[in-house]
Amino acid sequence: MSALPENNQPPPSVSIKEAFLFWLKLGFISFGGPAGQIAIMHEELVERRRWISERRFLHALNYCMLLPGPEAQQLATYLGWLMHRTTGGIIAGLLFILPSLVLLILLSWVYLRFGQLPAVSALLYGIKPAVVAIVLFAAYRIGSRALKNAVLWTLAALSFGAIFILHAPFPLIVLIAALIGAVGRRFAPQYFAVGGGHGATKHSFGKALIDDDTPIPEHAQFRWSRLLIIVGIGLLLWGGVIGFLCAQYGWNGALTQMGWFFTKAALLTFGGAYAVLPYVYQGAVEHFHWLSATQMMDGLALGETTPGPLIMIVTFVGFLGGWNALPLGADSALITGVIAAVVVTYFTFLPSFLFILAGAPLIESTHGNLKFTAPLSAITAAVVGVIVNLAVFFAGHILFPQGSSGAFDAVAALITVLASLALFRYKVGIIAVIAGCGAAGWLSSLLLA
Repeated sequence: MSALPENNQPPPSVSIKEAFLFWLKLGFISFGGPAGQIAIMHEELVERRRWISERRFLHALNYCMLLPGPEAQQLATYLGWLMHRTTGGIIAGLLFILPSLVLLILLSWVYLRFGQLPAVSALLYGIKPAVVAIVLFAAYRIGSRALKNAVLWTLAALSFGAIFILHAPFPLIVLIAALIGAVGRRFAPQYFAVGGGHGATKHSFGKALIDDDTPIPEHAQFRWSRLLIIVGIGLLLWGGVIGFLCAQYGWNGALTQMGWFFTKAALLTFGGAYAVLPYVYQGAVEHFHWLSATQMMDGLALGETTPGPLIMIVTFVGFLGGWNALPLGADSALITGVIAAVVVTYFTFLPSFLFILAGAPLIESTHGNLKFTAPLSAITAAVVGVIVNLAVFFAGHILFPQGSSGAFDAVAALITVLASLALFRYKVGIIAVIAGCGAAGWLSSLLLA
């Protein structure tokens, strides 16, 4: 069927107040991890509201996939900036994470106070297998949009093998994928166009406010002076806080080390939340001992039940690290946990804002240029393989809780299979799956008892 007549004209301009209300709403409904959040933004902004065309949406998404950090939050920041300048970007990015920050601080406190109760433990036991299914579903959602031909599917498979078998660092995988995309652009460009070589999109949703042929707004024009100003402000925002923490608690203080560690996590790990979590696990659990492996998995389960980026699990890590490290004294566990959670969240997301506000003007200038979009498409394909690897990583810890030589948890395996069927076959919502798996964990504890 042809597009509706009214879709032949772009929608009216959007005020910053209207955008504020949308981003606030998104902050409370953005469940489902990066794949679910990107799907929500696509449905709302591309299909229903037509604030941006699909081609430009995917162009921005591919850039965010390239960056270290949470790609869904960066995409929201990018789109907010594109529509309403720097103010719009900051509003969109902050409102994307603030509801989750408050909820996770509350849930972290509840977990520490009541997490050992049998009923709570049983619920978490059921939710954790759902995490494996949700991560696999995320790979499917991203892959179904990004892997449009055999070349990109092969890149995803090679990426999985490189990180799972060879333990290759993700930045190296990103670099190799980008090089493959750059070479492929010259010899087989049809495989690396946005959408995987099958044209711009499969569907037309009508004229968008920011359409394929809409000129780049004045504020989105690249200027060296603007780039240097943003970088300078970013260094001040980072250096001022890390310097204050170092002066107050010393370089080896828990809060200072949290700021430094999560700065590295934000800068040195690519692929969004699903790629950064193994690095966070290694540092927070094995090196600094801010929390245990079981607590880390519980935190991931809690993170899946709240809106916002999945990487908001760092808020949980910070809260438990502050609670346990007690840098402010033994009688201030709660306030220390809250401060640590805020510190960790600040250092995790500050680079994301800077990457968008500094780099997006350059990316806008490459819109429609295959020279730049081909490497980004190849990187997106590689990210799918990394997400599948993360699902395998979590499955190993959940199905073999005592290690690979320990007993196989058949109940957890059954819950994982049922959750996967619900998501893939019956298209059940993620929150409903989490609730059902929590109930299954509680029921299994009663039966086994």
